[in-house]
Amino acid sequence: MTRNEITNEIADNIDPSLFDFAGYDESKSELTGYSNYSYWRSTVQVFMKNKVAVALLVLIIAVVLFTVIQPYLPNQKSPTQIYVNPETGLQYRNIRPNDPSISEKFLFGTNSIGQDLWARLWSGTRTSLFIGVAVGIFEAIVGITIGALWGYVRKLDAIITEIYNVWDNIPSTVVLIILTYIMKPSISTIIFAMCMTGWLQMARFVRNLIMIIRDREYNLASRCLGTPTSRIITKNLLPYLVSVIMLRMALAIPAAIGNEIFLSYIGMGLPLDIPSLGNLINEGRVLMMDPNQRYQLFFPAVIISVVTVSFYVIGNVFADSADPRNHV
Repeated sequence: MTRNEITNEIADNIDPSLFDFAGYDESKSELTGYSNYSYWRSTVQVFMKNKVAVALLVLIIAVVLFTVIQPYLPNQKSPTQIYVNPETGLQYRNIRPNDPSISEKFLFGTNSIGQDLWARLWSGTRTSLFIGVAVGIFEAIVGITIGALWGYVRKLDAIITEIYNVWDNIPSTVVLIILTYIMKPSISTIIFAMCMTGWLQMARFVRNLIMIIRDREYNLASRCLGTPTSRIITKNLLPYLVSVIMLRMALAIPAAIGNEIFLSYIGMGLPLDIPSLGNLINEGRVLMMDPNQRYQLFFPAVIISVVTVSFYVIGNVFADSADPRNHV
């Protein structure tokens, strides 16, 4: 029996009621090429699967929000006022947290001149976070802009490379010390000094990544079609760098806070009348060997640890989540 005869016999034995003819539906045919994939939705979904990163994100948001609203809460003390015992006329110096022997209540105690550590801690956190965020935003804007032009526009490569080599060979610590020494100590001075060198690493990082993908086929096709350079950079190149850029920005904030602490440690940071985490650490460092006064170092150290660890973990997890290869 031939193959055709076998096929015809099978077809004759099939019950037609078991099958229905499928009609043509144009709307359903269009759905075959449809995908509801969303880059940012997938990024958030992957990020939310990491419980540690989510917990740290909630923690850092709570710290930032409380830092902002703390001065407006009732019964809050001034971070710069020196409190004096009305009975003796003496300053409340080095009062331990919630010391029951005095009528005035200091939640985190006082420092060596009678200032409330609770108020100074949150005021210093506001100052340090402001410095960190300002430096991080500046590094992102300037570093991404220069790095993108450096990596994509070949005519600028030699010029920017020479500028980078000269500026990068000067140690950033020396630049920070010199600028804070010759300028009046202030928050703007600290931000300016950090911004002068902070953008270098971001620019080099973006430049190296753009050089890897700038000559891919879709970018060559865009140039052949006359697409402007600015549009190619913003639409074709930078979206591929979102994960690494966010990671660098997340690490720039605690790095800026660390630089502020370093400058305060060597006596070239903010003035003592401006509370900052660097000033608080520097004040507590002197008393760290006294068991009764270690709380002055413990509280700012906890805040610094929370901010640094949170930004580091969140930045790394978000970088992994933003990678399309990790999307389902």
